[in-house]
Amino acid sequence: MDFSYEYLLLIPIGFVAGFLNTVAGGGTLLTLPALIFFGLPAPVANGTNRIAILVQTFAAVRGFKSKGVSTYPFSLYLGISALLGSFIGAKLAVNIDGELFNRILSIIMIMVLLTMIFGPKKNYLDGFEKTTGKPLYVAVFLFFFLGIYGGFINAGIGFLMLIILPYLNGLSLLKSNATKVFVVWVYTIGAVIVFALENKINYTLAFILTIGNASGAWFASRWSVKKDDTVIKWFLIITVSSLAIKLWFF
Repeated sequence: MDFSYEYLLLIPIGFVAGFLNTVAGGGTLLTLPALIFFGLPAPVANGTNRIAILVQTFAAVRGFKSKGVSTYPFSLYLGISALLGSFIGAKLAVNIDGELFNRILSIIMIMVLLTMIFGPKKNYLDGFEKTTGKPLYVAVFLFFFLGIYGGFINAGIGFLMLIILPYLNGLSLLKSNATKVFVVWVYTIGAVIVFALENKINYTLAFILTIGNASGAWFASRWSVKKDDTVIKWFLIITVSSLAIKLWFF
């Protein structure tokens, strides 16, 4: 693929995606369609996006750690479980037909939007963290399947984690976000290995996108406290709806 200066548009797209992925989720709903629209086959776009996610989440983990926010070793247990699942999901993704993948992505985008609009409001209940015993075992079990989904497509997985972690394990929004980015970083290692071995990564576009993703994630991880997310929510709803329609029909 010859270089085009239009590809530099991936930097601001990546910045927004990295920011959104860190404070909530949904960034992949912007970057993955963007890579497809730049001409990459769906499996290659999926693999290329993982490089940016890998660096983005590492930057976010470091950013949270610099602020003293960590749930280790709880996050490590979830990360290992999700890592095992990611190998399965990524292997499924590299062998899927491109048109079918676009249709699946379109459906997932709409489902995530419906979750954003009609999903439960975050409520941290009694404020007690539950990161050992039965809540830990249940979370490890659930995150194996989240790892399969994350390895396959990753889109919108942050929203799912931000539902599970507060309600099941009693984590605050800040600690849920810190746990989320660590888990995604760990299981993305597995996904990158699979996509790289299958030669499904465009490293030039991955590098460009990574600049934006990592910058957005670093900024968001240091800024990340409870904010009014109405503007971000409606930005995602409008943008992702448009991309989903285009993916389905074109």
